[in-house]
Amino acid sequence: MQNYITFDMSRPIDFIPIGRIAIDFNPTDMYMPLSESSNFNKYVGGSPANIAVGLARLGCKVGFQGCVEGIDTSRITRAKNGECLGLTFTEILSKEKSSILMYRDKVADFCMAPEDIDESYIASAKAIVISGTALAQSPSREACLKAMILAKKNATRIIFDIDYREYTWKSKDEIAVYYSLVAQNADIIMGSREEFDLTEGIIGARESDPESAKYWQSFGASICVIKHGKEGSTAYTNDGKFYTIKPFPAVKLKGFGGGDGYGSSFLYSLLQGKDIIDCLEFGSASASILISAHSCSDAMPSAKQVEEFIKKSKEEYGEMVARA
Repeated sequence: MQNYITFDMSRPIDFIPIGRIAIDFNPTDMYMPLSESSNFNKYVGGSPANIAVGLARLGCKVGFQGCVEGIDTSRITRAKNGECLGLTFTEILSKEKSSILMYRDKVADFCMAPEDIDESYIASAKAIVISGTALAQSPSREACLKAMILAKKNATRIIFDIDYREYTWKSKDEIAVYYSLVAQNADIIMGSREEFDLTEGIIGARESDPESAKYWQSFGASICVIKHGKEGSTAYTNDGKFYTIKPFPAVKLKGFGGGDGYGSSFLYSLLQGKDIIDCLEFGSASASILISAHSCSDAMPSAKQVEEFIKKSKEEYGEMVARA
């Protein structure tokens, strides 16, 4: 049994995602430009919120800086100066091409302040999940850094979901400064190749995925997950090994949301003590379920649904994993 990361199982909360919660409007006028779409369905949105819902659906005990189903909201704070939840309109042009229009001016999640972060709450969790989007503005970025410092102090695991969104960032240097600060302290880092390149923007992007993983693991990261979309994803572990998986075939409806399903199911599987390749498989299966659904948060699957999807897919297509 692999044991790249351990969690303090005596703690009552499994994960506390920290960052963006928003409202998603996804068009029901499928495969049309946003300018021609008239009808939308409203969902809970924002990558950290989606991950929180996904973890809760899988049976984890989850906290969050927002109000969503099945999640502890005892530490929620309200925006003090009239800020509103962020709003996202999605455009589904085709099964392969989607885009996102975000309204991120004076949004409530960026108003999370350092004084909102309580040490006892951080210490009650097995892990926190810091979203890179929350680092884009103050005082949210300082709140995240305080949470990171308190997590280190209390041996709470730190997971960094890079979650790059270009809105609200001023420069690539600014991105690299804050991303690298968190990456240097993280136990697990998850992101696309582009997101790792942005994180390495000041020090110089590594020439390959293994070199990126080795660099961040030199600071203490146990696992680096680098995603390449439909080419698959690879987890690099701190003993020099790597594990690769191909995406599961899916009846694709949209091009977004898969990463949030992937993240929640991968983390759930780690907490369950599964081998890394099985964590990747669970995450990849959940991603395929999400891109086949109209919503993100509402479509987050239960563990049983993911297991059934994997079983059915393997019966139809054969073994999907590419073992290292």
